[in-house]
Amino acid sequence: MLDRDHCYRALKARDARFDGVFFVGVHSTGIYCRPICPARTPAERRCTFYAHPAAAERAGFRACLRCRPELAPGHARVDALSRLVTEASVRIQRGYLDQHSVDDLALALGVSARHLRRAIEAELGVSPIELARTRRLGMAKRLLHDSALSCAEIAFAAGFSSVRRFNACVREQFGVSPSALRSGRTQRRRDDGGSLTLRLDYRPPLDWDALLGFLAARAIPGVEQVDGGCYRRTVGPAGDASAGWLELRHDPQPDRPRLHVTLSLSLTKRPLQIVAALRALFDLDAEPQVIREQLGRDPKLAPLLARHPGLRVPGAFDRFEIAVRAVLGQQVSVAAATTLAQRLAARFGAALEDGPAGLERVFPDAPTLAQIEPEQLRAIGLTGARAATLCTLARALTSNELTLEGDPELVQAQLLALPGVGPWTAQYIAMRALRWPDALPAGDLVLRRALGVTTSRACEHAARTWRPWRAYAVMQLWTNEQERA
Repeated sequence: MLDRDHCYRALKARDARFDGVFFVGVHSTGIYCRPICPARTPAERRCTFYAHPAAAERAGFRACLRCRPELAPGHARVDALSRLVTEASVRIQRGYLDQHSVDDLALALGVSARHLRRAIEAELGVSPIELARTRRLGMAKRLLHDSALSCAEIAFAAGFSSVRRFNACVREQFGVSPSALRSGRTQRRRDDGGSLTLRLDYRPPLDWDALLGFLAARAIPGVEQVDGGCYRRTVGPAGDASAGWLELRHDPQPDRPRLHVTLSLSLTKRPLQIVAALRALFDLDAEPQVIREQLGRDPKLAPLLARHPGLRVPGAFDRFEIAVRAVLGQQVSVAAATTLAQRLAARFGAALEDGPAGLERVFPDAPTLAQIEPEQLRAIGLTGARAATLCTLARALTSNELTLEGDPELVQAQLLALPGVGPWTAQYIAMRALRWPDALPAGDLVLRRALGVTTSRACEHAARTWRPWRAYAVMQLWTNEQERA
């Protein structure tokens, strides 16, 4: 529940820590804004506060053209929402309802459509369809402002089923046509190479250098690159879409820190899915101040948090890729696991045409590896046990016996049922692929050494006060050990 007095104090202070936590509808203008909006602060009596943009839109407010609520950081995956509503929201944000119905979503989550609608209404104050509509309109508005794509291209990129429906929704929400909304607002970017540039806002601080350092040590040659403060990677095909590449750079402006992502032209038909994947990979929806307040009570972590106040937990651009990396990393060094991942991509990944230098392979997906026999994987240097585990993992995902989304405890139980998957692997996958903030790979040797313990039970005991942010504490300790090495 939102406390009106607290929200208004945060609004008056333009406190960036609350950006994305709530939105304010101003009755005198009919506009809703982020708490960091540079416009004049309205009187309290004219304000109504909402936890989600869709709730403000349901109440009849239109999105502000100055602070652009569609760019606000989202909520981290914590206990603020029930797990069902959280998972439903995540899938809707990734575009599930663009190709499926609410009944399909409910079936995938193991509940009735009526129960799902009721749960989302109770938690968020909006329906699943309204949530999806706000997401589509947010991306459409972003593309109208920041890209040179045609209105028809934007309609389908944003997830609308037709240009007619797109035009009607834009007129209904903003009161003008898409072309009028775009006219004269911002410089539209599409460089000579035919790429598209978008921006991703986040809640500061963000320790970009430490985050890139972690990813650089694990970057798969041919698939990923980290250099010059920039992250690049290939992106595999999805459905009818072709493969491509992307580039991400940090723009740490004091008043509006953001990341700039450049997509190859082949990826401009699915920016919603790619933006969601990048937000997961770089943990852009985290609330670092809240996490720091909790973990800073531990005397071992306090100095580390002071040194890296905005350290995030790297997630997964591709969940299967991280699961494979977890299996490859069993009982070997990071460098050895990266070498094996490179061989796997070179042998079984598809070639990327016209990619930047150094990005020439797409990491193989689960259906590809599901068709491969363990003997073929042993040829790249895997043990028989690791090769069998990878084949079993790929086949379980392809046959839907296993899913890498949903309830983290259930997914971990499914993973542990696979031969060759132990607690460390399951926890690492939960930490990165599932973005579970309370994951704790207690069997990790580096973590044990940092804590001065020798068993998993002792590690879990030492980490008991970190909950529900144990994954963030792990990242602090891993980073510290890497800097000491």
